[in-house]
Amino acid sequence: MTEFFQYLGLNYEWSWFLATLSGVLLIALPLMLSVAMIIYTDRKIWAAINLRRGPNVVGPFGLLQSFADGLKVFLQETIVPSAANRGLFLIAPILTFSVALLSWAVVPFSATAVLADINVGLLYILAISSLGVYGVVISGWASNSKYPFFSAMRAAAQMISYEVSIGFILVCVVLFAGSFNLNEIIMAQKGFGLGVINAYVVHPLLFPMWVMFFISSLAETARVPFDLTEAESELVAGYQTEYSSMSFALFWLGEYANILLMCMLNAILFFGGWLPPFDWEPLYLIPGIVWILLKTFIFFFMFSWVMATVPRYRYDQLMRLGWKVFLPISLGFVVVISFYMMVTEYAA
Repeated sequence: MTEFFQYLGLNYEWSWFLATLSGVLLIALPLMLSVAMIIYTDRKIWAAINLRRGPNVVGPFGLLQSFADGLKVFLQETIVPSAANRGLFLIAPILTFSVALLSWAVVPFSATAVLADINVGLLYILAISSLGVYGVVISGWASNSKYPFFSAMRAAAQMISYEVSIGFILVCVVLFAGSFNLNEIIMAQKGFGLGVINAYVVHPLLFPMWVMFFISSLAETARVPFDLTEAESELVAGYQTEYSSMSFALFWLGEYANILLMCMLNAILFFGGWLPPFDWEPLYLIPGIVWILLKTFIFFFMFSWVMATVPRYRYDQLMRLGWKVFLPISLGFVVVISFYMMVTEYAA
């Protein structure tokens, strides 16, 4: 794209700036539209599982319900509690939303459709997603209310707990792929299973890692059954209790952007990303972006399915699962997979 703007007569600096800005907008604007539509999809899936209709009035089939909700919060007044720290109170949702968008810079939608194809893309996502806890903690503390503060402490402990096990799971994937670059991780899965399946999940050592990664994804994004940060019966909707209008909407948008990111990471790390499911030449005629979006939607459906059917964990169960189950198992698999890679490489 930089060459295109240079062809129009601009110098390199302006061409690079406009190309980067165009790439950011090409990711951010469709992402915001996707968030609006997956909120609608989320509600329709819950309704179908619970034998209800879901949104069906605003627009055809209720398709405009999310936009009506967005307009409603946009027109509301932003209320800042008198005892709150005003500066931090307003910065927290902006920080949460910004961090959620930054992670998408290295996500490959196809072999060439990626804003920044860096060698440490996986480490970048892990680092940026870790910053999300700051927005949550700041919002709970700046509200100067005990229930949001309790929720923020829960959220911090929960996110840190499951990021540890996610880190070890990612190490297992990197050991097989030999790279932190997301495109190279995807290409390493080409024909991986029996020479025809483009996925890591078929390997007996990586299938348990995917199961743990999927469950950890639910915990990392505070989805049911791990939505302890928003337990209405205990915390009055959690760390964003004191927020209203667009400040509340930014938390909502950031949360769903992170959910989409985790769904896409499931597809990239274990199910071949933008590759077709099978290494069969006619399937490559379908653009890679179609495959990765289809896989992402399937994982999002699984997220919604779990939310509509699984009861909430107690907080002690949540912590026990993260520290006493997932952490030792993932650490053990790092050792086993490292040994397996050494043996197979030596045999080769």
